Amino acid sequence: MNLGAENRNKVIAAVSLIVVAIILMATRFSGFMGGGSSSASIPAPAVANLTPTRPARTNGRADRGTGKKQSQTQSLDPTLRKDLLAMSEDTKYEGTGRNIFKVFVDIPQVVQQPAQPQVANNEPPPPPPPPPIELKFYGYATPAGGSRRIFLAQGEDVFIAREGDIVDRRYKVVRISPTAVEILDVLSNNRQSIPLTQG
Repeated sequence: MNLGAENRNKVIAAVSLIVVAIILMATRFSGFMGGGSSSASIPAPAVANLTPTRPARTNGRADRGTGKKQSQTQSLDPTLRKDLLAMSEDTKYEGTGRNIFKVFVDIPQVVQQPAQPQVANNEPPPPPPPPPIELKFYGYATPAGGSRRIFLAQGEDVFIAREGDIVDRRYKVVRISPTAVEILDVLSNNRQSIPLTQG
């Protein structure tokens, strides 16, 4: 059996892999530690060359995507345009007048015009209209050999009256006709006719 030979081959392969890994790590970390790598030693202006170059003519569909990128880089003009800078310097900020550095803003008070004095009218105001009589026709009755009596309702109350009677200590029944009852408000001297209709 070749147990020692197999182990020996494995040890040699492992050692060689470790050496290769150390060499790769040393080259990678030398750029971070300040060592000279080829990409770090090139100055920035040399890397970003913005001078427009004419692309070489190639025949194929793959050039269409790269042609757009090259046309965009050709449209960039690295020269300083002083006329555009002068125009931007001359622009003035014209805001609404609000100070953006204040949290609370003073709201301007609206000045009201003084009210013009109205011409005083020396005439007294007209008297208010008298209140309406709130009695409603409820019904009527004519006893045998007697005068006609009228039933008047006000809310839940029902009053029975003849001509000349006072109802609810305020309303006087002046006249009872076949079609209406004439009522006089004693307090305001207001006359009103109540029609004799069922309702």
